[in-house]
Amino acid sequence: MQAASRHSGRTGNNACLLSDNMACTAPVILNITGHTATITPMRNILRLSALLVGLTLATQVSAQCYADFKAKQDDPWQGQYGIIELPASACGSIAAAKRYAAPVIARSGWELLQIRSIFDASEFQSRSANASVIHRRQ
Repeated sequence: MQAASRHSGRTGNNACLLSDNMACTAPVILNITGHTATITPMRNILRLSALLVGLTLATQVSAQCYADFKAKQDDPWQGQYGIIELPASACGSIAAAKRYAAPVIARSGWELLQIRSIFDASEFQSRSANASVIHRRQ
């Protein structure tokens, strides 16, 4: 009993008496309410960053590029102008497009002679009118 009276009616570190029916105002031990002004903008920055990364990846996946090429066949000799759809990894240079396109065209019995240019989907319609073959990416 004396221990309770020495601590001004408190029974623990920060609790009210169990027998007290009056409202208890216990001191706030972990006062982190002042830091919400710092935490909330950080959450918004993280959400915005995640959104931007997602949009960037979605744009890269959906971006299409094509290359127009010249190919040949021997016995009898034939020439061909065609278009091939390239993966994003082969869109950066003519050499990368050639490495991707040569085996794809060879499966059709043709030998790749030249990649003429790399272009995007906006030019596909105008160039496909002159192409004798169009290889779609699989």
